[in-house]
Amino acid sequence: MGEGELPGLLVNEIGGKHGILHGHILAFLKKHFYLITMKEFLEDRKRMSKKVQAIYLWWHKPVIDQELLQSLPNLKVIANPGVGMDHLDLKLVARFGVKMANAPCAVSSSTADTGMALLLASARRLVEGYHIAMSSGMEYCETDFLGAEVTGATLGIIGMGSIGYKIALRAKAFKMNILYHNRTQRKEQEEQAVGTTYCEKIDGLLQRADFVMVVVSLTPQTHKLIGKREMELMKPTATLINISRGAAVDQEALVTALQTGVIRAAALDVTHPEPLPRDHTLLKLKNVIITPHLSIKTDKATYMITEEAVEKTY
Repeated sequence: MGEGELPGLLVNEIGGKHGILHGHILAFLKKHFYLITMKEFLEDRKRMSKKVQAIYLWWHKPVIDQELLQSLPNLKVIANPGVGMDHLDLKLVARFGVKMANAPCAVSSSTADTGMALLLASARRLVEGYHIAMSSGMEYCETDFLGAEVTGATLGIIGMGSIGYKIALRAKAFKMNILYHNRTQRKEQEEQAVGTTYCEKIDGLLQRADFVMVVVSLTPQTHKLIGKREMELMKPTATLINISRGAAVDQEALVTALQTGVIRAAALDVTHPEPLPRDHTLLKLKNVIITPHLSIKTDKATYMITEEAVEKTY
């Protein structure tokens, strides 16, 4: 089926650095839409602008601004493959009568897996250990190369939505003592199912947790939610894990906390900006693990994200 039979879907590019993936995701989209790349759109804007009924974002591309929205008279929906939509001006989108579709269900399991992977990797110093094992002069590992115990430790989860709850389920298998802070308290049966305790105030969680995991949406209220004051409340043996948005943590305060021993370590799947400048101090510290926003990067998750976002466009 071609452009005359299917609604037009504007995508940044196919493949490449900022493009949608090849293979089954591309095949799935082509079943439902006639794909128009930004290059094709810009080369023939007059004809293509009327064909576009939906936009599919991939890693925040294409950029949604007033100029683009004004040029698409038949645009009905923007599909955002993920949960967070802080990169979008939702009020601007709404003014043009365009609906937003995201995919919160598809990403929750893979993001929770990433959170636990970072917790374990940081606790057991896996990255440092890898470099020791691979070094040319390796004879043995120093006896004082010690990690932190995970089993029986206290995990504090900040943000108990679907992802936070799945993290709690995983942490329960490690017999962790689980605390959580959230705008609203979970139902009693939900708390009992994962053995978690609600902390109405964030301070109590920070003071007690061996691992603090940030799993919040980025809003004006959560911007730099974890700053100098919050880190100073944490144990000096504690680890901060961020799988939400980089701006939820004050990175300058984090650098200082890590350099001065205010906290033991940090494990970050998100930074601000992404990627960090190559000379950023966080990239030079041994007690930091940084991954390039891997939370949704599994074959299954990317397909589910696409499927869920597309379903919501109808």
